[in-house]
Amino acid sequence: MTRRQTLLSTLGLIAAPVAATAQPGVDRPQPKLPTERLVIVGREGRRHDFDVEMAISPDHQMIGLMFRPTVGANEGMLFDWGSPRESSMWMRNTLASLDMLFIAADGRIHRIAERTVPLSLTPIDSRGPVRATLELQAGITERLDIRVGDRVLHRIFGTAP
Repeated sequence: MTRRQTLLSTLGLIAAPVAATAQPGVDRPQPKLPTERLVIVGREGRRHDFDVEMAISPDHQMIGLMFRPTVGANEGMLFDWGSPRESSMWMRNTLASLDMLFIAADGRIHRIAERTVPLSLTPIDSRGPVRATLELQAGITERLDIRVGDRVLHRIFGTAP
């Protein structure tokens, strides 16, 4: 083995453990999750369609939209908690500002946290039991006039669009 090959081999052994620790949520986003259609119906009956990733497993919920630089205007992530509970989110490793919609078991929007602060560790709470949390592009709720009390149509609420 040449001196160069020995050096490269040694560097490879040193770099291997570093590469092995690279993982979604630590230094990169998780792969895109399966998506489903979700519709928000406003007070005037206007319908807003979204294609949302489904964060169902605890592993997917822990990572969420971390390290994603943007969220499309008709995209998002729905965190299904399975049954009503308090929801407390944060923006750790989340690069894009988001609107967070906390949704009650009946599909009504319970609370909206607009334009969350990227990379913040400050908790963003539902302030009451919710079945799900929906993360959307920052500012979309204002732009589309989505408000507390609007109805979310999705299979987890028994109202598939």
